[in-house]
Amino acid sequence: MTTIRVLDVHDSKLKVFTSLTNHQLRNALDPERGVCIVESETAIRVALEEGVEPLSFLLDERKHAAMADVLANVSDEVPIYVLQPEEAEKLTGYRVTRGALCAMKRPASQDMDLLLADAGRVVVLEGMTDASNVGATFRNAAALGADAVIVAPTCADPLCRRAVRVSMGNVFRVPWIRVGSGWPAETVEALRKHGITSLALALRPDAITLQEAAARRGERLALFLGAEGSGLTHEVLDACDASVIIPMSRGVDSLNVAAAGAVAMYALFA
Repeated sequence: MTTIRVLDVHDSKLKVFTSLTNHQLRNALDPERGVCIVESETAIRVALEEGVEPLSFLLDERKHAAMADVLANVSDEVPIYVLQPEEAEKLTGYRVTRGALCAMKRPASQDMDLLLADAGRVVVLEGMTDASNVGATFRNAAALGADAVIVAPTCADPLCRRAVRVSMGNVFRVPWIRVGSGWPAETVEALRKHGITSLALALRPDAITLQEAAARRGERLALFLGAEGSGLTHEVLDACDASVIIPMSRGVDSLNVAAAGAVAMYALFA
């Protein structure tokens, strides 16, 4: 491994960590695949376990020592920049990253047919612009047995810094694809082609309860989750095979989308 001690957090060598936007990371550094920033020791370890390729590390002295086991296996071509704790604390969000950042190549995009070929439990996200909710949903999907995630064009990037961090690296554990034009009709049609029933988690008069939907656990199922507040669009609701509701008590009408998704995934997938 190649360790380089840096005295100033504003050193130009650290530009990828300190000044590039998520859009620039996706497009400017590597036009073919882009770059993502993975924050926190836990997320970095998961990404490395899943074979994501590191480009450079930025660690404080304490994390450099704590991560010696994984760093020993890093190619000498990958620089490991090390800062003193007092310099690292100048980084925005340092308390969240806890002194560990890694710039990595964005994994190659999946193919829809390959993604769905053996998938019996799929999560589909539409309009989820809050990166924290996207990250939390990926963590839930990994924990509760989802085989794949499909991300609509209107969703936040699952590989943006906040989503990766909140997912604790689980965006790298669950196969996923972002779809483009043709949403949602082409996606629902692809699911049907693979024998997957589409269920929308939505407050609709004709919705079945989650308990009723759970009776279909032996089927291949796709669970559609929408934006916080506005929920799924009418186009998605009309395209899905059925809508599902989680029965509530004490006058509560809904849950946070990540919490609702976790409840539904447990009932349908686990």
